[in-house]
Amino acid sequence: MPDVSHKVGISVDLCRFVGKMVTDTTTQKGIRMFQGISLISLDAKGRMTIPSRHREALLEQCGGRVTITRHPDGCLLFFPRPVWEDHRKKIAAWPMSARAWQRIFLGNALDVEIDSAGRILISPELREAVGLSRKVKFVGMGGYFEIWDPSRLEANEAEAVAAGTPDVLQEFSF
Repeated sequence: MPDVSHKVGISVDLCRFVGKMVTDTTTQKGIRMFQGISLISLDAKGRMTIPSRHREALLEQCGGRVTITRHPDGCLLFFPRPVWEDHRKKIAAWPMSARAWQRIFLGNALDVEIDSAGRILISPELREAVGLSRKVKFVGMGGYFEIWDPSRLEANEAEAVAAGTPDVLQEFSF
């Protein structure tokens, strides 16, 4: 099958980051590619345990240093720090007309570290901003992850399916 990832591109629109989907054991240009979904419980303090299948790769790739930020779709974006640093530079260079989008991504960004128990703390502000409570879905999206409230992710996916296949994917098939 031909590689059509270039048709999807690195950025579908101003605010949605898309990664090439390959197994999480594959390395491309030193960046791990993550896929899969996990249902995870947050503890009373808002800590989330990173699934073991991703934890080792994250520790290897970024020493457990990650960045979490808000996305206007209603989820959190979870980046290995080197991946985030590339995005941060691009976002910071956006023109003044994109100042509100910079505020969403940069203003909500929080640098965290995976602790010795394999957990990260999601701040109360970020949990509240996207409606996270006890259960979350941790979704591998190539070079980064999304963290969703399960019902919000289900509604978002149903809306996407109802809207039909976007033109950019018309030539894609399995």
